Amino acid sequence: MNDQASHNSFVRRSFAVLAIVVLAAVIYSLSRLLLLIFAAVVVAVILRAIARIFIRFGLPQGVSVTFAVIALFAILGSVSWIFGGLIVTQFTALVARIPEAIEATQNAFDSWGIDYDVRQASRDIGAQLSGLTTQAGSFALMSAGGALTNIILVLAGAVFFAAQPEIYRQGLVRIVPKNREELARETFDDIGRALGLWLRAQILSSIIVAVLIYIALSIIGVPSAAALAIIAGLLDFIPFIGPVIAGIPAVLVAFSVSPTMALWTLGVYVLIQQIQGNILQPIIQKRSVDLLPAVLLFAVVAAGILFGLLGVLLAAPLTVVGFVLVQRLYIEQVLKKEPKRPAGGTPPA
Repeated sequence: MNDQASHNSFVRRSFAVLAIVVLAAVIYSLSRLLLLIFAAVVVAVILRAIARIFIRFGLPQGVSVTFAVIALFAILGSVSWIFGGLIVTQFTALVARIPEAIEATQNAFDSWGIDYDVRQASRDIGAQLSGLTTQAGSFALMSAGGALTNIILVLAGAVFFAAQPEIYRQGLVRIVPKNREELARETFDDIGRALGLWLRAQILSSIIVAVLIYIALSIIGVPSAAALAIIAGLLDFIPFIGPVIAGIPAVLVAFSVSPTMALWTLGVYVLIQQIQGNILQPIIQKRSVDLLPAVLLFAVVAAGILFGLLGVLLAAPLTVVGFVLVQRLYIEQVLKKEPKRPAGGTPPA
């Protein structure tokens, strides 16, 4: 009898392990689709934040989300109409100046006796970016659709998620054991709050970085300052790696003017990133999610290796979600310790 019970127990454990392996394989094979869904959730958080303005006036959720979408496109359209000409002109000038900047940088290195092939390095970087783009393009759901299909899919999913978030939340709660439903609801609430706080903090940080970069580059006379500032603001969404990538074209463009200006430009980027990392981010994170810098850094690298460009872009919000899950499901439930909650979260009873 004991041998039969042991055999049955071994079979059950074997099937459980096999089921976990199969589930992990299925999730990995669908990882790019899941990333698209997650991207839709992140955009839905933005739409939901805008929609709350209209909900306060008593409008239904669906109508409020519709107005939020219209408002978002109106803001983007207005910015494009007001600054579009300047931005296009500066980006065109920036692209045209890059080859000249590479040559000027190579000549400066040669004159200083620095044995470094800037031309080859630029080709290597271009090849790596091309590889990331190709890898990111492999998650396209339809071969003919490409990036446009994915963008439409993400936007459509974001509208659906933002219009009726409770339906999807309840659907996820229903697949959880009944004695864990309350924990699931609280965890989803924490995830939503954490993503919202992170997005607001990151948008504020990116705007400040872009403005500071534009002012500083304009003062020292770097060409295409507006385009370089926009690049810095957008890449600020990628922790650690983004600011470094944003600084490369700026320094190259400055080299096309003079080595002295390149050094000034490098100093500007280093100074602003120090201000952001040591002053701005700690202030913002007090009202957001306290993520350790090393965790963010390796999360970006891991996401890039696993999922390419899309993984790099979504690494920070994925880390935010992972932080909440670890706090609520491991720290609190397994270790029985007090979890860290997003700012504004109610401590567990």
